[in-house]
Amino acid sequence: MATVISGKELSAQLKEEMKAQVATFPEKYGRVPHLVVILVGEDPGSVSYVTGKAKASEVVGIKNTTIRKPDTISEAELLGLIEELNADDTVDGILVQLPLPKHISEDKVIATIAKEKDVDGFHPLNVAALWQKQDCVLPCTPKGIIKMLKRAGVEIKGKRAVVIGRSNIVGLPVSKLLLDENATVTIAHSRTADLPTVTRNAEILVVAIGRPKFVTADMVSEGAVVIDVGVNRDPETGKLCGDVDYAAVEPKASVITPVPGGVGPMTICCLMENTIECFLRKMDKQL
Repeated sequence: MATVISGKELSAQLKEEMKAQVATFPEKYGRVPHLVVILVGEDPGSVSYVTGKAKASEVVGIKNTTIRKPDTISEAELLGLIEELNADDTVDGILVQLPLPKHISEDKVIATIAKEKDVDGFHPLNVAALWQKQDCVLPCTPKGIIKMLKRAGVEIKGKRAVVIGRSNIVGLPVSKLLLDENATVTIAHSRTADLPTVTRNAEILVVAIGRPKFVTADMVSEGAVVIDVGVNRDPETGKLCGDVDYAAVEPKASVITPVPGGVGPMTICCLMENTIECFLRKMDKQL
C-alpha cells in the first residue's frame, strides 16, 4: 500500500514553524509581513483560493489585505493599482489571483508586479533567475512539491522523473527544481506519442495538466512516486479529483498525493513562506 503524503498535515506543521518565526518580527523589525491579494471578479474557484490564503495568513500571523475588483475593471486600472502597491513600502508581497478576464493580459499583470514583491514567483526576472541558478522567489506549487518529496523521505538524486505538463506555473519550474536535485527529467504533455511508455519509465511522476483521471494504472510503474497537481471535477460524480485515477493508481504507487488535501495546501503554505522571504530580504537590507 502506498504512503499517502498529506499536504494538509505537512502544511499545518510548517505554518506552526512560520508562526513562531513571525512572532519575533514586531520586536526585531517593528511589524509583520504584509501580503496583498487582488481578486478580480467572483469566480468560485478564485474566491475559494483567496479565502484559503487569508486563513493561512491569519494562522501564520501575516497581515493580509484582499482587494476585490469587478471583472469589468480595465487593464489600465488594474496595472495602475499594482504600481501603487509596488510603491507602498508597507506592502511586502503582491499576488493577483489568476485567471483574469479575457480583456486583461495576464502577462502584463505578472510583469508589472515588482520582482521583489512577486510572491508567486511568476515575474519574468524571477523565472530567468530560477533557470540561471540565481537568487529568486521560487514558484509556490513546484516549491511545495519538492518539500513534500523530501519530507516523505523520497530520494530524488539519480532518479528518473517524468513531468506531464509544460506550463510556466508548474510543469517547467518543477522540472527545473527536480534537475537541481540531480534527477534525470523528461518533460511530456498529454499528446506525447506513446505517453504510457514514457510514464512507465518514471520513478517519480508529476502530473499537472488539468484533465480528470487522465493517468491510469497502466501508465504507472510498480513502486513509482506519484505527485498529482490537478484539481478537477469528476464528470461522473461532480466531486473534486486529480489528474490521476487515484483508486486505480494508489495500489501500484509507493508514494502518492491525494486530491484534495495533497499539493494544494502546500501551495498556500509556500506562498506564506515566500511572503516572509520577501519581507526579510527588504528588512535585512534596511538594517
